[in-house]
Amino acid sequence: MSITDTPSSVAGEELRQFIERYERLEAEKKDIADAQKEVMAEAKGRGYDTKVMRKVIALRKRDRDDIAEEEAIMEMYMQALGMN
Repeated sequence: MSITDTPSSVAGEELRQFIERYERLEAEKKDIADAQKEVMAEAKGRGYDTKVMRKVIALRKRDRDDIAEEEAIMEMYMQALGMN
């Protein structure tokens, strides 16, 4: 910090840098979301069910044990309701 710099001017510059970094990340996030939409539109155009694809993507992010536990509980509930 030079003699002419005040704490507020230094803090202001640092704050501006944080805000600009965040804004760049927001722009990148929008670009990625747009690209994901394009992928799904292409898949839909090729005849794939994008609703099911999104479910598969969500499942791939989860732990296998969690999925198995959820499926077992769902099966138990469905049996209790006479759905299978």
